[in-house]
Amino acid sequence: MIDRSAVQAANARVDGHVRRTPVLAVDPAPLAPAARMWLKLELTQHTGSFKARGAFNHILAARDGGRLPESGVVAASGGNAGLAFAYAASQVGVPAEVYVPETAPPVKVARLRALGATVVQVGTRYAEAQDAATKRAADTGALFCHAYDLPEVCAGQGTLGAEILEQTGGEIDTVLLAVGGGGLMAGVATALDGHARVVGVEPEGVPTLERALHEGRPVDVDVSSIAADSLGATRLGEIAFSVASRTGVQPVLVTDEAIIEARRFLWDEYRLAVEHGTATAAAALRSGAYRPAPDERVMLVLCGANTDPTDLT
Repeated sequence: MIDRSAVQAANARVDGHVRRTPVLAVDPAPLAPAARMWLKLELTQHTGSFKARGAFNHILAARDGGRLPESGVVAASGGNAGLAFAYAASQVGVPAEVYVPETAPPVKVARLRALGATVVQVGTRYAEAQDAATKRAADTGALFCHAYDLPEVCAGQGTLGAEILEQTGGEIDTVLLAVGGGGLMAGVATALDGHARVVGVEPEGVPTLERALHEGRPVDVDVSSIAADSLGATRLGEIAFSVASRTGVQPVLVTDEAIIEARRFLWDEYRLAVEHGTATAAAALRSGAYRPAPDERVMLVLCGANTDPTDLT
């Protein structure tokens, strides 16, 4: 479990290490009826996704607590978390070893290597890479960096929620964001608890949040979606489940067709090249899977841009 004090501590810790990403006010009509609508451009964060927030918080907390070994960090990731941990490790001055599925997009693998990380490709699913990384960390004594189910990682992601409150003066009703393992959702819902609702949007083919809330616990799901490279966790994290249950996060499912359309829309309308995972949140509005009230003030989080844009032109 994490609480607001953990997010506040993360805010202080990562200050100067992560970017304060812009908010863009937009005409809500092309997306959905709403009184006001903003896009949170987190895709402009270091390494192209929100993951840098949690990575810095976890690694800096370990360093400050004397828990960061010379052997550095080991992470498992479909791509974005690995990029974030590799970048944060390079800034702190320790080595990083990142385990990714063999299906990880080449653009992400190339960027990992450019950041100086040792990249190991294992299996076809995130869970297989995670098992290998966990064993490697135990063997070497390196700091294990879970992509989404560590308190300091989730609290670090929550700094995005705290930033939204500051940038809107607290005048926000709903935040829509994509959910994979749930680290972003857990952090943002904690930061916004009592201020705004969080809607967690998932591909129909990877319903980790929806299934966990239905079953009353995180459960394994099959992974089958065009957004699986970034939303490919086989189950929701324990921290995310706890936060979602406590704060009343609303799950919404969208089709792959809606995700593809929303990604194209974000490029055509705003010239924003985003991942399919990022477009998942926009798909809830474009498809009508989530319909804001006419007076609702909505923030749409665009959380990642590590994509091959050649199919957008």
